[in-house]
Amino acid sequence: MDIATVIGLVLCVSAVIGAIFAGGDITAFIDVPSVIVVGLGVVGVTFIKWPMEVVKNLMGFAMKTFFFEPADPKETIDEIGSLAETARRESVFALEKVPIEDAFLKKAMTLAADNRPPEVINSILKMEIDALEERHKVGVSVFDEMAADGPAFGMIGTLIGLVIMLGNLSDQAAIGPAMAVALLTTFYGACIANIVCGPFKNKLAHRSKLEIIKMNIIIAGTLGIVAGENPRLIKEKLSAFLPPAQREQDDSGGEE
Repeated sequence: MDIATVIGLVLCVSAVIGAIFAGGDITAFIDVPSVIVVGLGVVGVTFIKWPMEVVKNLMGFAMKTFFFEPADPKETIDEIGSLAETARRESVFALEKVPIEDAFLKKAMTLAADNRPPEVINSILKMEIDALEERHKVGVSVFDEMAADGPAFGMIGTLIGLVIMLGNLSDQAAIGPAMAVALLTTFYGACIANIVCGPFKNKLAHRSKLEIIKMNIIIAGTLGIVAGENPRLIKEKLSAFLPPAQREQDDSGGEE
């Protein structure tokens, strides 16, 4: 589980609820018509914008912000270095027999063991990256659109409330509920956009980038193995994918 997502949601919700309790009664911020306008509106427009197969995966996209196995570039580089040692000690054909958990790395080593030309290996694996990136863009786009739809339906609710209020200016009792709809729909829409959908979009986009970096490391390492490069040289080249702080730490550790 990604504890950062949980901590962020708890802090955001606590900040909003804490401010409400500090300034008044929480029941004043609960309005059923406002919930209907914003909640059903965002859900409804999501169904309109996206096909059913995408909408059905909406919960799966959201769960990826909580449950995700983070890609460790350093671990990937070490594994590729070990595979390069195997290829140098035995042969590149031995890579096909090495147990590998990562599906993309397994495919890369299989292509290398099949003695495919480097340009063919690079082309096939790049196509895999492109396909994965397009799949990830769908989830990111869904939450991006929902982040925009929340405030939009909040504004629609505000206009509804203002129309009701202006139509009942003579009735003092109707002004309060109408103002509640007008203001709370904007509040609900802002919460949906800034606490849930917007952050989820950013988290999914960031994780997609990390996974693509890992796959590019695998491609570069595989091409180095196919070219017969020294395993140490391969690891040094792949260290370019690591942040400078990690590279410096690795270098100092190696000197020791």
